[in-house]
Amino acid sequence: MTENDIINSKWTVLPDDEFAALGGGHLAYVREIDSEKATSLIGQAVALGPDDHIYAVYGADGRPLAVTDSRASAIANAVEHELMPMSVH
Repeated sequence: MTENDIINSKWTVLPDDEFAALGGGHLAYVREIDSEKATSLIGQAVALGPDDHIYAVYGADGRPLAVTDSRASAIANAVEHELMPMSVH
């Protein structure tokens, strides 16, 4: 399949509720977030600098589940809750 085939192909667009349900209860998405986003999730409980590396764990439906200071901890959190961690870039 060429790049043009991909661009010109017809994709099925899932409704938002069906897309959110994909992997529900089984998958967790791990993503690095900036300190501003982390503050919006956890409040001012922890002082964060603009260069801090913060990772969030999200459920398949996009609901934030955890915020931590390392990717390894984020993955461990997902596994501990019997979720398959997936990386989001």
